[in-house]
Amino acid sequence: MTSNEFRTALRNGQPLYGMLIASDSPDWPDQVVQMGLDFVFIDTEHIAIDRKALAWMCHAYSALHLPPIVRIPQPDPQLACMALDGGAAGVMAPYVETVDQVKALCGAVKMRPLKGQRLDDVLHRGAVLEPALASYLEERNRGHSLIINVESRPALDNLEALLAVDGLDGVLVGPHDLSVNLGVPEQYDAPEFDTAVRTILRKSRARGIGAGIFSMLGTNRIVDWSTDGLHFVVHGADHTAMREAISSDVRRMREATAKSSRLNGRSA
Repeated sequence: MTSNEFRTALRNGQPLYGMLIASDSPDWPDQVVQMGLDFVFIDTEHIAIDRKALAWMCHAYSALHLPPIVRIPQPDPQLACMALDGGAAGVMAPYVETVDQVKALCGAVKMRPLKGQRLDDVLHRGAVLEPALASYLEERNRGHSLIINVESRPALDNLEALLAVDGLDGVLVGPHDLSVNLGVPEQYDAPEFDTAVRTILRKSRARGIGAGIFSMLGTNRIVDWSTDGLHFVVHGADHTAMREAISSDVRRMREATAKSSRLNGRSA
């Protein structure tokens, strides 16, 4: 999948499945490409990945037709430009709550390299660009996706206005932070949490904007929420999947070894 195809699928509501990639091992992309994913999610908000490592990861996954979506540490347009400079196909901004934040991010992702007063005039004062410049910026940024994390009560209250900003491509629910902000930390069965998730999904799809979630709550919930428009899923992370798989194997081996030892003891 190319970055253009990813953005089109995101807006059209096509199923998109990805995984958070924390490992920067040069051997890892060859393994990831065999997983049947549509994209990879690289998180620089919570994971220590420097610009050099981020750039090679973005270029490696792009070459394997897995568009790299990079979450920046905060909703900062300069950080968005830095991620794109490193080869990101799309930018995800955490904890977005205001229209001004979305507009600034749209300017960085969809109008790069325009900056300064001219960009500010376009974003906030309705200035019109020369046809040649408008065409240049559109072509240069055609494959760039902008996704925001909606994970707070203020973002929910402002949701309609956030979704109305031209240039926004997708919304990803952050379950943990959303539950905390709603006052029901990690209570994912709480009615107010479920209602909030469904509201985000429905309103996003009604606007033709991608509707996703970071999957940490099991397949049944994902299937259930898909009836409300969920189609864009980040399936956990490589390091947690490895920990869970190895822990399970070790537990089964210990149990089998202990059982074998008991049987051998009785035989003796």
